[in-house]
Amino acid sequence: MSTRLDSAQPYALGLFRIVIGLLFAVHGVASLFGVLGGAAGTEGGTVAAGTWPGWYAAVIQLVAGGLVLLGLGTRGAALIASGSMAYAYFDVHQRAALWPIQNGGELPALFCWGFLLLVFTGSGAFGLDRLVGRRTAAAGGSAAERAPVAAA
Repeated sequence: MSTRLDSAQPYALGLFRIVIGLLFAVHGVASLFGVLGGAAGTEGGTVAAGTWPGWYAAVIQLVAGGLVLLGLGTRGAALIASGSMAYAYFDVHQRAALWPIQNGGELPALFCWGFLLLVFTGSGAFGLDRLVGRRTAAAGGSAAERAPVAAA
């Protein structure tokens, strides 16, 4: 059973990346364009352009979420996304209470750890990183340099 599950790992990771990237990008779209209910606390509105930290967070959500969704530059985009969610949790949510269940910070905490996982695992299956990697390998790079590290 373990062998069969291990063989499906890249596909499960790819689906995880697609879902988390899509959900993150949708937050950015809602905040920047006022669709899908708009930015939190604006009753369907948008975050004012250039305001700190809301507008910058929305841009990070849209861009990094889109890159993660596509699997393009996944590790770098996931690192930026994870850092932005760590900032959101510690600067915004933890002021209200210690535990995420008390301060409404479950979503930033989950996004932070989910993106941090992608930093270490890479894009998995279905990502554009693999296409770029194949072209690099054909040009002389080694596939071992891009392969995710897995415990034996």
